[in-house]
Amino acid sequence: MEHEQISLLRDGAILLGAGLFCVLLFRRLGLGATLGYLVAGAAVGPHVLGLVGDAESKMGIAELGITLLLFIVGLELNPTRLWRMKQEIFGVGLLQVVACGLAITGVVWIAHFSGPAALALGLPLALSSTAQVLPMLQSSGRMRTPFGERAFSILLFQDLSIVPLITILAAMSRNPADANAPPGWLLGIYTVLAVVGLVLAGRFVLRPFFRLIGNLGEREMFVFAALFTVICSAAIMEVLGLSTALGAFIAGVMLADSPYRHELEADVEPFRSILLGLFFLAVGMMLDLTAIAERPLFVLAMAAALIATKTLVIFLIGLAFRMPWRGALALGLLLSQGGEFGFVLFAQAQNGLLIAPEAASLFGAIVTISMASTPFLMSATKRFRQQPIVKDQERDGPKTDGANAIIVGYGRFGQTVGQMLIAEGVPVTLVDTDIEMIDIASEFGAKVYYGDGTRLDLLRQAGASEAELILFCIDGDQIDAEILEGVHAAFPKATIFVRAYDRRALIKLSHSKAEYVVREVLESAISMGRRALSSIGVDDGAIDRAEHSYRANDRERLRKQVEAGDLRAGIDGIITQAARD
Repeated sequence: MEHEQISLLRDGAILLGAGLFCVLLFRRLGLGATLGYLVAGAAVGPHVLGLVGDAESKMGIAELGITLLLFIVGLELNPTRLWRMKQEIFGVGLLQVVACGLAITGVVWIAHFSGPAALALGLPLALSSTAQVLPMLQSSGRMRTPFGERAFSILLFQDLSIVPLITILAAMSRNPADANAPPGWLLGIYTVLAVVGLVLAGRFVLRPFFRLIGNLGEREMFVFAALFTVICSAAIMEVLGLSTALGAFIAGVMLADSPYRHELEADVEPFRSILLGLFFLAVGMMLDLTAIAERPLFVLAMAAALIATKTLVIFLIGLAFRMPWRGALALGLLLSQGGEFGFVLFAQAQNGLLIAPEAASLFGAIVTISMASTPFLMSATKRFRQQPIVKDQERDGPKTDGANAIIVGYGRFGQTVGQMLIAEGVPVTLVDTDIEMIDIASEFGAKVYYGDGTRLDLLRQAGASEAELILFCIDGDQIDAEILEGVHAAFPKATIFVRAYDRRALIKLSHSKAEYVVREVLESAISMGRRALSSIGVDDGAIDRAEHSYRANDRERLRKQVEAGDLRAGIDGIITQAARD
């Protein structure tokens, strides 16, 4: 037992160290983290240095990363929006899986494989890598654009198609042991019942459950509850022989419009990042370099044929659905690789005696090489993909659009500020995390992008590097001097304005990098005071003197409080009834 524990710690240290080094190197070279993980896994795996073994067991743990990824994606898709995407999912997604599966089956058959073997290999190769593509879309800020939604719709249908693909392979099986497996129609019923069950659980169990935990105010319990939700939903699907990622996705969708969405996403994200990195390390370890060395030309040619075939088919599908040709080509390149579920389906085909173990290893290497090529393809075509596109092609994601001002928070305060700037012709980018507010604003013609405007990466995507103004109009006491320090350091050309919640927040931000900080109720309270005096017959001159006196006393009191760092300082400057008497 002690030896196993030491071995586990040693393997973990080697994998994390290799992954860290390679990801930093490949990030520096502009090639992306995914390729870094794959190379690190291959380097320390059994086929090169042999420092770490047993990739299969590590893959089993790492597949939780895909499950967590789909849960987070589900959190960003409320049921209304998902229903709006139904034509993309069951139209474009279905057409992509069928067309790519049959086309690649033909390519494999031409490579001298039997019909059943070609089908058993070709259908899995139609699936792309959700674990690779979604992080690329998220990091580029395109997840909530029409392009990103179409890519996600295809990936989601691919995940849904795991059940029918497993059913097809089971029906083709030549293994007598598979005769007792559940028939395809029963798996279909299981899928429907599981999805309905998760939907009901999300509405009647999960929400009260998280409300109870939220009332306790224990962050650790929220983390435990979030992981329990994901793993439990995935485990239910696994018991039924269905896609674990699909179960996690449904659970995420059911919580997407709950008030706990942001907290859940923040809690799960670190685990998702670590496990997804471990997944790609395990994929790299499983890369059979011996098979590649024995038939290098076949592996490279088949990987190239896979990429070319999927790119062409998806490009044509994109054109058929009236995508601009540049966007259709970019979509084809983005989804041109094989996917992680290919390994699962290859194992299923091998167990069904449809393909030999050598073929499973060979095509596993082909999938891995195709996955490794995606960062190169996207990097090589980056300038080409950034050519002008149709005006309405980008919709719901922050992007650089030449704005002079970025307003973070589009509630009642931000709306007033934004409308004044827009009235004077100032280009404005609006950012908010409130989905309902975004939807309402769109009904009135306002363009509001979804995102946490305190994040530097999102501000950069929204054009902060070129903006002249960054205005934080967020409700509550969420902005502190540390956040403003980071924003100023990242975007020194922009002047920063901040809405402060109260006097305490004003004192806290007194030495920050903000050019101007205003208490959110100050001016409206002064305006009411003026109206109140006017209503009882006080003349305008006296009202002006009263306002001037209040403002002067308030400034002096605030100066003393800032110097003392104590809200009780300057109390002698408060105008009271006793002072007047």
